[in-house]
Amino acid sequence: MLKPLLPDRHPTPDFFICDIFDATPKGDMASMEHPIFSLSTKPDLRPRHYEHNGISISIKPSSDGLATVHDRDILIFCISHLVRAINAGLEPSPIVRFNASELLKSTNRMTTGRGYELLKSALERLRGTTISTNIITGGKEVFDTFGLIERARVVRETRDGRMQEIEVKLSDWVFNAIRAQEVLTLHRDYFRLRKPLERRIYELARKHCGHQRDWRISLGLLKKKCGSGSTSFEFKRLIGVIIAEDIEHDHMPDYALRFSEDETQVVFTNRGTVGQVLEKVVIEPLDPDIYDTARVLAPGWDVRMIEAEWRSWATEKPKNAESAFLGFCRKWYEKRGAP
Repeated sequence: MLKPLLPDRHPTPDFFICDIFDATPKGDMASMEHPIFSLSTKPDLRPRHYEHNGISISIKPSSDGLATVHDRDILIFCISHLVRAINAGLEPSPIVRFNASELLKSTNRMTTGRGYELLKSALERLRGTTISTNIITGGKEVFDTFGLIERARVVRETRDGRMQEIEVKLSDWVFNAIRAQEVLTLHRDYFRLRKPLERRIYELARKHCGHQRDWRISLGLLKKKCGSGSTSFEFKRLIGVIIAEDIEHDHMPDYALRFSEDETQVVFTNRGTVGQVLEKVVIEPLDPDIYDTARVLAPGWDVRMIEAEWRSWATEKPKNAESAFLGFCRKWYEKRGAP
């Protein structure tokens, strides 16, 4: 019998890509909240429409099918590294270039020829899936139509056809969410969950339960938020299987789950691991001389106030705090101008 979690395919990272593994997995809140990705493991050619609390989303597949929950790994990889760059004080770009093997290893995928083929197919589905929505990202509500990525380009390829360097340009919608820090940290075992439905319900628990002791949701609303095409009876059965396996193996990251007493709701209970991942970032005092440079980068602003904003905003401790702070000051002024 298969264990609920996939094996850790790369338990010992290569020395030269340790930084890749150190980048904490991040997901954007909008697609964690709403059913953007297909749960199917086969080509899903069904257009879908979702409405909830004033949010409207239409999702249309290409001839390759809708982007899947597993295709989302590529976005998580890109988001994680852009957030890390921002925290280090670097200017983010919607264009992300990376080594294919780095992505495969950090998302617990196979590095065989088949793994590269699946990666290429995932990029095609991400590019081909079209979203029309009024979801707000980065404080902007615009009814827009876009792909999850604007393009994907194989920059270098080996003689045997394996991809080496890949360049992905994220959509403005995803990039706006990153710049606004509308992201949440994900447990690394997210990439070891076998079932697309398990990944989806983890995302929802991470978004809604967060640091709370528990969170409950009706089966009907959970089915809607998962984007499941199953009947209500079948959906309840599938959730019941996950609950039974979690009771036996404790395999669901961060949150345990069970049915309510009347079995009309699913109750998620915080395992206490989220706080360990997201504890408050403590950044050492800055070099006093750095404030003169900060005043040049953000003229007219109270740089101590900007520093307080930067410290509350940081999700990871930067390697160079001074450089990260100066980068934040520069972006602060570019976005707001003179006070």
